[in-house]
Amino acid sequence: MRQVLFLAGVVCLATFTAEAQDPVQVDPKHCKVEFENADVRVLRWNVGPHENVPMHEHPLRVNVWLTDAHTKSTYPDGRIEERILKAGAVVWATWVRHADENLSDKPFDLVQVELKSQPAASRSYTFHEPPNTEPTVPPTAPQPAPNPPPKRPPQ
Repeated sequence: MRQVLFLAGVVCLATFTAEAQDPVQVDPKHCKVEFENADVRVLRWNVGPHENVPMHEHPLRVNVWLTDAHTKSTYPDGRIEERILKAGAVVWATWVRHADENLSDKPFDLVQVELKSQPAASRSYTFHEPPNTEPTVPPTAPQPAPNPPPKRPPQ
């Protein structure tokens, strides 16, 4: 009986470990390390039309979408999220474990900057859509002229 329980525990641990893996190790076809140092790791993703990315996990990161994308993420609890992202979108994202699928007829390219240490505050997702036009500068009030330097008394 003990051997059966031990074996069941090993199988569960192996399954959990397989689900909680580095995307570069799990899916080297789609994910490559572009740069790494003590503070960040930069990953480049290229996922072809209708291709799948197996279950993997990410730490805190910034995603920069280089192309338009239509993706489906599946989480370990069975929850599914579908997203449509535009080229140039920048997304702040927290830790996650998921599998992905490219739902588009076109490949997508993505750069992820993973943080190796936790910042002081983080939020789940913050989307910053790319501008549709030239950047605009918000109007500002006229600035007063600086005070002239004091005059020196005659000597």
